[in-house]
Amino acid sequence: MHVKAKTDDGTALMDAVFRSIRAQYKGSEDAPFFGYIAREAPEGKLLETWAEKLKSASFQLVDVTNGLSDLFAFKDKEEHMNVKKAAYLSYNVMNNVVVPRLETVIDEEKKITHATLMDETEKAIGNPQLAKVNLKPENVDICYPPIFQSGGEFDLRPSAASNEENLYYDSASVILCAVGARYNSYCSNIARTFLIDATPVQSKAYEVLLKAHEAAISMLKPGNRISAAYQAALSVVEKEAPGLVPNLTKSAGTGIGLEFRESGLNLNMKNERVVKAGMVFNVSLGFQNLQCASKNPKNKNFSLLLADTVIVGEQNTEVVTGKSSKAVKDVAYSFNEDEEEEDKHVKVETNGSDHFMSKTVLRSDNHEISKEELRRQHQAELARQKNEETARRLAGGPETGDNRAIAKTAADLIAYKNVNDLPPPRDFMIQIDQKNEAVLLPIYGSMVPFHVATIRTVSSQQDTNRNCFIRIIFNVPGTPFSSHDSNSLKNQGAIYLKEVSFRSKDPRHISEVVQQIKTLRRHVVARESEKAERATLVTQEKLQLAGNRFKPIRLPDLWIRPVFGGRGRKIPGTLETHVNGFRYSTTRADERVDVMYGNIKHAFFQPAEKEMITLLHFHLHNHIMVGNKKTKDVQFYVEVMDVVQTLGGGKRSAYDPDEIEEEQRERDRKNKINMDFQSFVNRVNDLWGQPQFNGLDLEFDQPLRELGFHGVPHKASAFIVPTSSCLVELVETPFLVVTLSEIEIVNLERVGLGQKNFDMTIVFKDFKRDVLRIDSIPSTSLDGIKEWLDTTDLKYYESRLNLNWRQILKTITDDPQSFIENGGWEFLNLEASDSESEDEEESDQGYEPSDMESESESEDDDSDSASLVESEDEEEEDSEEDSEEEKGKTWEELEREASNADREKGNESDSEEDRRRRKMKAFGKSRAPPSSAIPKRSKLR
Repeated sequence: MHVKAKTDDGTALMDAVFRSIRAQYKGSEDAPFFGYIAREAPEGKLLETWAEKLKSASFQLVDVTNGLSDLFAFKDKEEHMNVKKAAYLSYNVMNNVVVPRLETVIDEEKKITHATLMDETEKAIGNPQLAKVNLKPENVDICYPPIFQSGGEFDLRPSAASNEENLYYDSASVILCAVGARYNSYCSNIARTFLIDATPVQSKAYEVLLKAHEAAISMLKPGNRISAAYQAALSVVEKEAPGLVPNLTKSAGTGIGLEFRESGLNLNMKNERVVKAGMVFNVSLGFQNLQCASKNPKNKNFSLLLADTVIVGEQNTEVVTGKSSKAVKDVAYSFNEDEEEEDKHVKVETNGSDHFMSKTVLRSDNHEISKEELRRQHQAELARQKNEETARRLAGGPETGDNRAIAKTAADLIAYKNVNDLPPPRDFMIQIDQKNEAVLLPIYGSMVPFHVATIRTVSSQQDTNRNCFIRIIFNVPGTPFSSHDSNSLKNQGAIYLKEVSFRSKDPRHISEVVQQIKTLRRHVVARESEKAERATLVTQEKLQLAGNRFKPIRLPDLWIRPVFGGRGRKIPGTLETHVNGFRYSTTRADERVDVMYGNIKHAFFQPAEKEMITLLHFHLHNHIMVGNKKTKDVQFYVEVMDVVQTLGGGKRSAYDPDEIEEEQRERDRKNKINMDFQSFVNRVNDLWGQPQFNGLDLEFDQPLRELGFHGVPHKASAFIVPTSSCLVELVETPFLVVTLSEIEIVNLERVGLGQKNFDMTIVFKDFKRDVLRIDSIPSTSLDGIKEWLDTTDLKYYESRLNLNWRQILKTITDDPQSFIENGGWEFLNLEASDSESEDEEESDQGYEPSDMESESESEDDDSDSASLVESEDEEEEDSEEDSEEEKGKTWEELEREASNADREKGNESDSEEDRRRRKMKAFGKSRAPPSSAIPKRSKLR
């Protein structure tokens, strides 16, 4: 390393460098090879002196520009983080500064120059707080002055500048916006095109450009040639709009990093270099100098441009500016101009869409478009998109990974390894060995041990002579309730004992024995099921404690759901943030839950308004264990007021000072708890906003109460509320969390005149997954639900009956081709097809209403739905006893045998008649509007 003094011109050091090079080549006939950068013209006296000396040094000069370009093209993780932060700033400036400013200007018909918009945007990049971005201003800078173009004058080169002309936004005009920001000197770039009342030519050209841009990005994968990206874009244009090929830019962008344009990574047809993981590209594609039929030069000529910053990963390509939407519906203003108005001005109304760029609708005084008509048009467009998307997904082949049935393997059941381990018989009576989990029964003068897991049910009863009987039924392989497990397959020649009964004169002893066996059996079953559940868990990363790195954010005195098991007084705990997750812990060492940030799918904060609790709720990707329960939903809450009922007290006056003071205390307590939770949530959101968590995309979501509605998602009525990304019910258990992005379609059932309520069926994109039904929604909520579904771009249908969705989904997955050919989901469209005809209902077995199923089907469905509805939070004791009561060979089997015998004797016609009468009666009930206000799920369903 040669260090040049400030006063030195550097010639002596250069001579020393050249001497050392020649010394290495002493004795060689060839002149030394010397690598230099040929494409950069030297600037400054030092470099000019170096260039002259190099030329006269008689070396063989080799251009190493490409080699250095290759070296710098690969970016490490730290460089990627800098690019991501720069991109984060770029798209937030676009979303939170540029777009709202354009909307305001257009809405209020203001005059503003492109240069003024440029200055405002540049100021926002220099001061990230204006774009709602928490980055230090000293670390950020612009890549180039922001570019705004409209009014027929467009330049798609990166060197373009915003002129002093006013922004032009009359009908059929186009606005181009490009923003580039730096973070720690690393560049990012984003460009968007906004269409104002676009002509068909403009709309078509933009759709083609969007497809071509996506195609170019999709080809930037490790191993592909760089030229493949431009070739993919060109192929899309040649296929979709051959006439636009001459107008396509000759490049699809360049590499980007410390330099805005890494020329060695130019995305054009000639570049044969190979894409490698770690490279970063500015994918910029456009159509220049297009024309539409107009006499006005300001909107006759137009250009289109899209640009995004892209990081190439090992597995997938990440569009780091992708959160600024470029979909047609989000960049197009549509409006009608009232030609009768003298001033020809246009009034713009935004319709409150959630998208950052509201699609605007202009209504003339003469013909106002109704909200219902707009919704119907949007739903028709959604139906087309949904059917295309479903067809693409089904064409991809059958989906795998159906984890619905996981085979359980039973461990070897060993009570005692040899005879000597048996406890000595105290009396010749039934004994329970708690330690070895065995029951010893006196059989033919010997104590015979049975492991408690072999017992299915145990019961006792008393006859009139005060004789007590204990009946023990064993698990016997091959019976309807006991399938073959690994133990029975090992011992296929074995003879099994089905049941034993003992008589006793001591009722107290019998009841003790029954109780001990049930308790021991419950304990063993719970332990084995917990062990089996833990075996299916996805291994979580280890929690890294904050230690001395930072002070954890704490929220004390919280209760948790699901609750920890065990007896004794429940204890509140504290939730703390650590390096990679949350930890909830109480004063008991065994009561601790770790929730990793990487495992959180959705996080919710719901303050108490009309509820008794304020809560934080985490919906997880993979199950975790809370106590001995396996769950995907963990909730931490505080009761904001005590549920107190005054007994025996007379009516108090409304002006009772004690009453007023008590209400005030409750209000203060509720407000304090809500504020504490809000403060915790804000601080955690700031933590999640740090660069290391950018990939997780985490933020606390808050339910939108004004959009909520009552319904029955499981067994009881609940208040169900949408959030920005989910549909949730977080107060009653079991919880309901439905991710909107996983929904295929929504079918509103039992919608019709005279009905007081209706049902909502949610069909998921994963057809292997059972549909979710929310029953008994009041009809008054119908219009609000339709509006919400429409604004969140969810396609909904309506039907007058409940459909048999299990059969429908089976039909679709069995033959997806015919489903696509028959119009996809449009079979649900009542307007498109006459689904009322009885012939169609009878012939179309796949889509018959569930109320008309055969008895065997409805029994199966009933048992299935019951198993789905089963709550994990119910007391284990209750569920265990229920299962014991239901499982035994008992009166149900005997009744079934009796009915079979009746049928054989010729009484079948009577039973058939009864059954038909019962079915018609049930069907009539299901058709009638519910008379009761208590929303219960019909048994037939």
